[in-house]
Amino acid sequence: MVWLFAILALGTVALILAVLYRPLGDYMAWVYTSRKDWKVERGLYRVIGVDPKTEQTWQAYLRGVLAFSAVGLLLVYGLQRLQQWLPYSLGLPAPSEPLSFNTAASFVGNTNWQSYAPETTLGYTVQFAGLAVQNFVSAAVGIAVAIALVRGFAYRRSGTIGNFWVDLVRGTLRILLPVAVIGAIVLLAGGVIQNFNGFTEITTLTGGTQTIPGGPTASQEVIKLLGTNGGGFFNANSSHPFENPAPWTNIVEILLMLMIPFSLPRTFGRIVGDKRQGYAILAVMGVLFVASFSILTALESAGMGTAPQLAGGALEGKEQRFGIIGSTLFATTSTGTSTGAVNSMHDSYTALGGMIPMLNMMLGEVAPGGVGSGLYGILVIAVIAVFIAGLLIGRTPEYLGKKIGPREIKLASLYILVMPTLVLTGVALSFAIPGVRQEVENTSILNPGPHGLSEVLYAFTSAANNNGSGFAGLTADTPWLNTTLGLAILLGRFVPIVFVLALAGSLAAQDKVPSTAGTLPTHRPLFVGLLTTVTVMVTALTFFPVLTLGPLAEGLL
Repeated sequence: MVWLFAILALGTVALILAVLYRPLGDYMAWVYTSRKDWKVERGLYRVIGVDPKTEQTWQAYLRGVLAFSAVGLLLVYGLQRLQQWLPYSLGLPAPSEPLSFNTAASFVGNTNWQSYAPETTLGYTVQFAGLAVQNFVSAAVGIAVAIALVRGFAYRRSGTIGNFWVDLVRGTLRILLPVAVIGAIVLLAGGVIQNFNGFTEITTLTGGTQTIPGGPTASQEVIKLLGTNGGGFFNANSSHPFENPAPWTNIVEILLMLMIPFSLPRTFGRIVGDKRQGYAILAVMGVLFVASFSILTALESAGMGTAPQLAGGALEGKEQRFGIIGSTLFATTSTGTSTGAVNSMHDSYTALGGMIPMLNMMLGEVAPGGVGSGLYGILVIAVIAVFIAGLLIGRTPEYLGKKIGPREIKLASLYILVMPTLVLTGVALSFAIPGVRQEVENTSILNPGPHGLSEVLYAFTSAANNNGSGFAGLTADTPWLNTTLGLAILLGRFVPIVFVLALAGSLAAQDKVPSTAGTLPTHRPLFVGLLTTVTVMVTALTFFPVLTLGPLAEGLL
């Protein structure tokens, strides 16, 4: 019965995504290749002093990304520190400096890691003027960088890769905003709240009193999911009935997370002029997603122990209105993308079950990954895959008519080294520095032993991958974790973008090499299998040792 529900839920999601794949993918390709600007866009370009007809080198494109994100970081930090003087502050004080830095870094970095309870920490102005705005623009930055890399494959002998400001504006106004408006209306119809009521005192059935928080939730909920951001308006995130009231809204929220990442391969295929290449990338994403969901569902449905067996599965930390299938499908989606939203507590999953969301992030979140970041992540791994294939057949590797030489493979290698370096360094320092280790073990970790290591490992994996989900047993609102996780978020977001844009510039400067009998076809099942294997092996070889100390050790106890 469990597997019947799993097949029905996955089949429903897959069917709707299949219907959306072509029109949404084609529409996004048109957005980034159209020569016409909307009137409102031209007005914005005049305000910021941008010529939309001028394209940028990869260095100029990168400067735009970094400058825009730095301003956003300062604005979100400033809004938090000035909160008590802002309208709709609800009488809440300003968060501390470390927490304000962590939150600003998190939302600018498309991560939405939250070391606090949002409904009792941030007022409405900070929520919608700071956090919700970054949910839009940080997602638009990710898509823009992905499109810049796609142009690198499509352009010939070009010193430019597009215009960041045009890509940013179009992604926000033409893609994210219209879909968010429609999605918010659907969520409102499903019971997600949208108001400015503040805190309401009610009398319970037992005669006691309870404080119920309200707020503009639907408008933030939709973009947190659509932009693969993940930060909830409430501490319970998408397990809260005000954010995710019913099983059908749960499916809608899963679709919001997946629709853009799973449609971007179509956009990629259209722009490079070969739709088969998009199908190959989509196949890799789909295989990894289905495998992750199947394994996680099997582990949670067959949870070992008396209580799980009597309940028919591991139900601790899961909402009854979603059950195991609704929870594992949501968890696979939020960690397979870079969303990080949760409708169940990953910390309460079985030892091996909790490892699967962690592995989804360790893969680099490419199944299908975040908006933009998933596409450029898997394309970088594709560069490495064709390089390996070139070594095996003894010829210069090529991908989409572009030679993969020493410069390209160095940039791709540096890209894949950033995330594991940040994760393993952060975990090592948290346990190696005596004073820090005492703080982490005595203040932050709820469950000692292997599970405690898993809590810290999950946190740094989530931060460095710009995911934002966490093992809820970890108390992260400490000076050390706020600072180091904030730095991991910023470095995990923007250092890889440097290498992606440099790779885009290097590819765009090349002419296209004609295919020969020795060229590896990158649209066939053989390449799909190779790319899938390389993606998994990079993760397995990097993280297996630390996993044996955490979830694997706990699962064997």
